[in-house]
Amino acid sequence: MSPSGADDRQATLSLRKVQALLGLPAHVVNGLIEAGVVTPTRGPRHAWRFTFQDVVLLRTAHRLRTAQVPSRKLLRALARVKGGLGPLPLSGVRLTAIDRQVVVREGPLQWEAESGQLLMDFDRAAAPVVQPLPQETVDWFAEGVALEAHDAAAAEKAYRLALAADPVHAPAWLNLSALMCEQGRCDDAVQTLDEALLHLPDNADLHFNRGIALEDQQRHDEAIAAYERALTLRPELADAHYNLACLHERTGRPHRALRHLNEYRRLT
Repeated sequence: MSPSGADDRQATLSLRKVQALLGLPAHVVNGLIEAGVVTPTRGPRHAWRFTFQDVVLLRTAHRLRTAQVPSRKLLRALARVKGGLGPLPLSGVRLTAIDRQVVVREGPLQWEAESGQLLMDFDRAAAPVVQPLPQETVDWFAEGVALEAHDAAAAEKAYRLALAADPVHAPAWLNLSALMCEQGRCDDAVQTLDEALLHLPDNADLHFNRGIALEDQQRHDEAIAAYERALTLRPELADAHYNLACLHERTGRPHRALRHLNEYRRLT
């Protein structure tokens, strides 16, 4: 049963949190905004605020980017697909990447998103399919986001229910572990992230958050290993370089600290 009131709360997330959850570069998020694919609102200090439906759409964009669809092609394709949907939500469309092209599927038909050209007889097993999240996961995750500010226990329960419906929903793992750390439960957070990595071993954000939780416990060597694993998976993760620079400086390794600080400056 879906949680009551999740659709009405319209909880929003900041640009920084969206980037942390999905690992999308700022220029891709801004490009989707400029193309009208996502329409966040403005919050305090004129900062962007994203709804959960925006996050679902951005998650689709993230998966297509991992299939090596170039950013410009991705932006054009999503804008064209959304333009042809009318009032229907883009987050409910089945999309896949084939030969670095975005392809739309509807029943037995499939066509190239940019050109609208109908495609026939391609190997469905050859490329990853982007499917909508289970609605139960969508609802419980939105409920968790809405509850975080005033009922942490209820938010934790909502995130766990989202994960019960979809154990590979990385944003729920990330939010759940961050919530635990904010309560001073970093040991629980590390255990939660270890469980998450059984389902998503190559998720750089999970390794990065695990590094933060380990660092809070003063487990510096393990934190360094977690950040380095995150960078192996996503070399452009600037915050991992920054945290490594601070850790190496703190543990008496100034040369390593300088190397990571230089990488952080280059990336930002």
